[in-house]
Amino acid sequence: MRIVRTPPQRKADGSLTFVQAANIRDEPWWPAPVCPHSIVAQISIPGSKSASNRALILAALADGPSHISGLLDARDTRLMVAALSSLGVEINVANTDSSSFGSSGNVDARITPPSALIGPARIDVGLAGTVMRFMPPVAALAKGLVSFDGDAHARERPMKSMIDALVALGVTLHSDGFLPFSIEGSGTVSGGTIEIDASASSQFISGLLLSAARFEHGLTVHHVGAAVPSLPHIEMTCAMLKDRGVEVHTDGATRWTVAHGPIRGIDSVIEPDFSNAAPFLAAALLTSGSVTVHNWPETSTQPGIAIRDILERMGAQVSLNPSGLTVTGDGVISGIDADLSAVGELAPTIAALSAFATSPSTLTGIAHLRGHETDRLAALTREINALGGNVEEQQDGLRITPRPLHSGRFHTYADHRMATAGALIGLRVPHIEVENIATTAKTIPDFPRRWNELVSAHP
Repeated sequence: MRIVRTPPQRKADGSLTFVQAANIRDEPWWPAPVCPHSIVAQISIPGSKSASNRALILAALADGPSHISGLLDARDTRLMVAALSSLGVEINVANTDSSSFGSSGNVDARITPPSALIGPARIDVGLAGTVMRFMPPVAALAKGLVSFDGDAHARERPMKSMIDALVALGVTLHSDGFLPFSIEGSGTVSGGTIEIDASASSQFISGLLLSAARFEHGLTVHHVGAAVPSLPHIEMTCAMLKDRGVEVHTDGATRWTVAHGPIRGIDSVIEPDFSNAAPFLAAALLTSGSVTVHNWPETSTQPGIAIRDILERMGAQVSLNPSGLTVTGDGVISGIDADLSAVGELAPTIAALSAFATSPSTLTGIAHLRGHETDRLAALTREINALGGNVEEQQDGLRITPRPLHSGRFHTYADHRMATAGALIGLRVPHIEVENIATTAKTIPDFPRRWNELVSAHP
């Protein structure tokens, strides 16, 4: 048995405590490969998790079959497939490995919706925010008891806004505001107009909108409270609804309306996940190298596409051509002042880069990251500082002042973004050991192999 740290817990007074807990599994620490040369690589990144799980929900609620190409094959999407299948949705998947950089991490899927969603069912959300927040409105449309639970830390992630919204819509729900909870679905939801505080996560709004066309009177969601983080993710939801013939109206920031009507079954292709591409592209800056990600579009509804502009501001040369997006570094990383409120998923990658910059960085607009897989602000501060860094946690972000880092262990708190941040630091700092690298399987299939192949790629 070994002793590991659980995710940081925030006390009532706002302070943090890092609890030590016993783990009976002796999982080895992953030695992050240091890179003494310039990485030169061309790679393919598996499909977008955000787009994949939205596409699965919409296909399950459609009026006919759908075919999804390039669907991400990772833990979060497998949990979504299992959740929908438990309600009677027929999902057939086929492996489509075709990448020269190893297995693609994608599958093709054909989804055939049932005439009616039927329980009872038990849904495991794992640690997937998209499953725990997108599936409850779907379950409310099913007939029968549907229970939800997940990983230990999933029980601490914000859920009250979704639960309160469903209760306001007349859904019978048994909960104390967190996981686990259960829904007694009647087969229908009346819909109408509701108010919701989505300041903790845009996923509350997206989750409601994805199912709203199936509500008897559609749905108008009016956000009340502090600004909604990650608004581009809601824009992605609206765009995908419109692609399937759903009528959507929005003011873009506080009010969204989805009309009652059919959701059209369509054939769709999932883009590469740009947030997952971020650490691979950042490796070019850290090693004075060049990394090309294939199939990068000129425009996208994925918020993570912003990584190309952020890396350019940090000193990278960035170009888009038919081969994909190429990022090239020259050994100098500039500090950055960046509002990441729309792209919080990129914060761990930017924080790791900032630790090696030539000037301080301030990352703002990311207070909501305290409610992600772990409290990412506290976790990044603790782990980078434990290696000799100088990170100051602020009310809505991080202040990072570069200074030399040393070897050590990088705890991940079961958070895939923490694990990739540790791998990035290990490119420049010898003898970095990353805890539970397997947690990257949440959204990046076979990350250790992909990373080792990246590091071995040079002229």
